Amino acid sequence: MAHTEPADPRTPERIRWHYQVERELADRLRHAPAGARRSLYPQVYEEMYQRVPDHPQLLRKKSEDDTRTSVALQMRFLARFVRSGITFLEVGAGDCELSVAVARTARKVYAVDVSESVTARATKPDNVEIVLSDGVSIPVPPGSVDLAFSNQLMEHLHPDDAFEQLRNIGRALAPGGLYVCITPNRLNGPHDVSRHYDRNATGFHMKEYTNRELRKVFRAAGFADATPYAQAKGRVAPVPGSLVDAFEGALEALPFGLRRAIAESRPWRWILGIQIVGRMADRAER
Repeated sequence: MAHTEPADPRTPERIRWHYQVERELADRLRHAPAGARRSLYPQVYEEMYQRVPDHPQLLRKKSEDDTRTSVALQMRFLARFVRSGITFLEVGAGDCELSVAVARTARKVYAVDVSESVTARATKPDNVEIVLSDGVSIPVPPGSVDLAFSNQLMEHLHPDDAFEQLRNIGRALAPGGLYVCITPNRLNGPHDVSRHYDRNATGFHMKEYTNRELRKVFRAAGFADATPYAQAKGRVAPVPGSLVDAFEGALEALPFGLRRAIAESRPWRWILGIQIVGRMADRAER
């Protein structure tokens, strides 16, 4: 489920304006104290959409077919972890379509998001509970979740907030519980609008990670282990962390242009695509 960016149909002048606005707002968020960031996240995004009315997310209309395809791809990856009767947590649930799909199998689903206006439009069964968060907190019963999931979320958080959210997800997980985290790889980025101008993300992607970097954050946050997975042509398999680390290390030593060209090509893009499955220690390990 490697993340790729659709082609941008706007003029170079409009893309640059978007970049200038997003970088200005992102810097405001990056340099804000921790206490201020909780309320600043929704403010800066709202200001960006007002100042950049041709932002791709405002113009891109997702059809029902697009939604079904997206949910099917995510479910294909999650199928190996979803079991009948589990409690599932989706962080950044948005329209809740994935949460609703998992709810057909799960006993209970928590759909966590920062936006009441987005989640309010969701049509959901009784076993899906929408939970509002400040972007860092995970306000569900501690130790209640068997499987947690997020897709394209981690990179939007300030690194300090990402670590705190990860710890909160860990607290929500039951012993032996899993967290599936999908986020773009820094080595074939940037993946926000700064891709057109910078070598590292400077827009609303507060931090893009490598597999190695993110697995270190998982372990520091209390996870017993964190395993990278690769997905290609509908097949999903764990990949030895040492192999991914060696490949990422070799890429880091290359000039930027060559590095990104290799990292964007198949099959390397599939290996680099960050799909980390973190596991909390079970009772026997504690």
